[in-house]
Amino acid sequence: MSIRVAKHVERLPRSGIRDFFEIVQGMSDVVSLGIGEPDFATPWNIREAAIYSLERGKTGYTSNLGLPRLRRAIANYVERNFHVSYNPLNEILVTVGVSEAIDLALRAVLEPGDEVIYHEPCYVSYNPSVQLAHGVPVPIQTRAEDGFTLRAEEIEKALSPRTRVLMMNFPTNPTGATMPPDELKKIASLCRKHDLVVLTDEIYSELTYDSQPHYSIAAYEGMRERTIFLHGLSKAYAMTGWRIGFACAPAEIIEAMMKIHQYSILCASIMSQEAAIEALERGESAMIAMRREYELRRNYICRELNAMGFPTCMPKGAFYVFSDIRLSGLDSKTFSLRLLKEKKVAVVPGTAFGQAGEGFVRCSFATSLNLIKLALERISEFRSSLAKAA
Repeated sequence: MSIRVAKHVERLPRSGIRDFFEIVQGMSDVVSLGIGEPDFATPWNIREAAIYSLERGKTGYTSNLGLPRLRRAIANYVERNFHVSYNPLNEILVTVGVSEAIDLALRAVLEPGDEVIYHEPCYVSYNPSVQLAHGVPVPIQTRAEDGFTLRAEEIEKALSPRTRVLMMNFPTNPTGATMPPDELKKIASLCRKHDLVVLTDEIYSELTYDSQPHYSIAAYEGMRERTIFLHGLSKAYAMTGWRIGFACAPAEIIEAMMKIHQYSILCASIMSQEAAIEALERGESAMIAMRREYELRRNYICRELNAMGFPTCMPKGAFYVFSDIRLSGLDSKTFSLRLLKEKKVAVVPGTAFGQAGEGFVRCSFATSLNLIKLALERISEFRSSLAKAA
């Protein structure tokens, strides 16, 4: 038998993050600033809700859309925090993480050859997800001098007759950038003018700092009917392994997404859904405590990296810094590999997030302050060794 892999899958690169961390896993005593996963355990009341659901024998399938009570909790949460109303009966879909929601949304709205505009540096799955949905990725480069924000004028330059979707992620992985409301308003106007569908991935929306509010494009005039709002519990509620995301959108889009979901996934885990209800209804205080700790770590890591001579924008959200290492004379991958091998510190090369990330590395501060301090001591030693060799 001659085994053939579909060409559009064969062409996809492996994840730059996962490739790099396969090397890390073969080493000992590595201090990792790499993986974007909270170092906190899921808060106890959320874990307890899942335990209690098991004790009551809740181990079966749910509706394809998700538990009705969870969908009501999502509707209340989104209206309270994002100022957009959705009907829990037919405008909300519970998914296996936001990654599944992105895949479902793209497959639901794209025809082969449709173009999807998105910003780079960006989360590693965006470009491959577009390709897997038989769309055409159209990246727009964001820049450190602009705080890695997306500009309406850059979107307009990238438009073509085939443009169908604008995909956004703010606060952003890997840069921690957020969007000013005035710029979001311009982008919303542009989307209405050119009849674009907007996918807005707001998984880090609770994690904004300096008392800065978060703004969702879905709440702007005329945007609810053309926006697919994506969110989940992995980051702000330290629930990565529970795999709960959700999509909110007009009923016809949710119906299309649900069709794909029911034939591929069926439903998210009922135990995870029960835990998600607890998180949305009674998890805010624990989330705020974790956010406060992230902000302290952010302030420290930015100050130290800048003092070393690695220019680093102060991120306004998420739990990453995107540090400029070009003065080292090394490209991103070489810098990261040498830092790993010589000092046993793991960071992620900026190119894992698109070519716009060349010259940068991503450091996650979702790890303890003691480990961050140790990593920075080693990075400082590495910086000194590079200076001596120059």
